[in-house]
Amino acid sequence: MEEGNGDSARQDQPIAELVKQLTEQTRTLARQEIELAKAELSEKGKQAGLGIGMFGAAGLLGFFAFAVLTACVVLALDTAMQSWLAALIVAALYGAVAGVLALSGKKQVQEAAPALPEQTVETVKEDVQWTKERAQAGRQ
Repeated sequence: MEEGNGDSARQDQPIAELVKQLTEQTRTLARQEIELAKAELSEKGKQAGLGIGMFGAAGLLGFFAFAVLTACVVLALDTAMQSWLAALIVAALYGAVAGVLALSGKKQVQEAAPALPEQTVETVKEDVQWTKERAQAGRQ
């Protein structure tokens, strides 16, 4: 089949029919783009949610580290060695865990940004270009 046969078949159709087809195709395309955007934003939202959860856990463990460190200072002033040393070890452990969670949460949030549906934006640009080309071809 030659390429020109499809063009001559379109030229034989009334303009109203061509406009109707363009409208239907545009409507279908718009629905597909919306579905793609929904899927893409859903994935980015899940990733951002995980990162935010890690930030929350880091904040909670940071609070515990501060509480234990406070207890450590109190015990250090109250007794000589054993109790405050144990409290200091626990505070250091909580602090290390909070640091790891904060870095992991930061990485997750950075990977989720920007929250734009990049793939959808790109395909919409392609669709607009295709529509322009088809409209120009229809005028000739």
